[in-house]
Amino acid sequence: MALTAGIVGLPNVGKSTLFNAITKAGAEMANYPFATIDPNVGMVEVPDYRLARIDELVPAKKIIKTTFEFTDIAGLVKGASKGEGLGNKFLENIRQVDAIVHVVRAFDDDNVTTVTGKVDPLDDIETINLELSLADLDSVNKRYDRVEKVARTTKDKESVAEFNVLAKIKPVLEEGGNVRSIEFNEDEQKIVKGLFLLTSKPIIYVANIAEDSMGDPESDPYFKIVEDFAKKEDAEALGISAKTEEEIATLDDEEKQEFLEAEGVSESGLDRLIKASYHLLGLATFFTAGGKETRAWTFKAGMKAPEVAGIIHSDFERGFIRAEVISYSDLDRYETMQKAKEAGRLRLEGKDYVVQDGDIIEFRFNV
Repeated sequence: MALTAGIVGLPNVGKSTLFNAITKAGAEMANYPFATIDPNVGMVEVPDYRLARIDELVPAKKIIKTTFEFTDIAGLVKGASKGEGLGNKFLENIRQVDAIVHVVRAFDDDNVTTVTGKVDPLDDIETINLELSLADLDSVNKRYDRVEKVARTTKDKESVAEFNVLAKIKPVLEEGGNVRSIEFNEDEQKIVKGLFLLTSKPIIYVANIAEDSMGDPESDPYFKIVEDFAKKEDAEALGISAKTEEEIATLDDEEKQEFLEAEGVSESGLDRLIKASYHLLGLATFFTAGGKETRAWTFKAGMKAPEVAGIIHSDFERGFIRAEVISYSDLDRYETMQKAKEAGRLRLEGKDYVVQDGDIIEFRFNV
């Protein structure tokens, strides 16, 4: 699934450091605004403890994890909606991503400059959110009058439906709000999706905290500010030390585990961010197991078996016959396919089956 999360924020908040840690891609970092101009794109493996257990029970020659894409986007400044800084480029890059990872500086360091001259997470968040709202308002206003005229003169159903959605969105944006906060029915959601509005994208707020706060972000006053704001939007907030995560990314698995234990955390901030971004987009994982490879595959929650089969190969979807399915939890419980089958947990599913996260599937097809 070619879905991507865009890492955004004001200049010098740690976006590229975080991206470096995620992808080990060596994105340019510098202590001055706009070090990142063109977006850097990198793939990262999605951590999943289930793969190792599946391989233990159904051995394969190799294991392949599923991946997720992150894009590091240039820093935004006040006035971006009117073209300030790299505003137009920044906004267009955000339009291309499916979700937003909003990084906010939440650490004190006199050696790292700030655009505003102070460390103020709430002000940083509001600056970017306002610019995104203003950019969306500009887009809505450009369509509003034209669509209204067509809707009133022709009574065209599609135009009327779009105008009603625009009329619902416009006052919220005028108040500096976001499209995510508005409730839409299924038909309205399709219209909203076609408008490509920035504030309609799902979002995670990442507070780039000091290493001292890694073990207990909740005790960090800067993180609490970010977390409280995120709760008001019904969004998730994560406390991550980007600089520390970049260092952790260079360690082997054993050294990494020792470091995390010393810090008093069970998993890295990056693993939490990857998984949170993955689920933010409504993504899930199914598996194919045994033989040449055991592999994790990404799919959109709600997809039916033939569509999911098509992720592996278009022939699988075109010639779909049935799917032989067992859930990960059942395989983990019974430990062999044969025992699971004897217990009635190995199922044959048809074209209407909605695939579930953790399903282990063998597709039958004929072309």
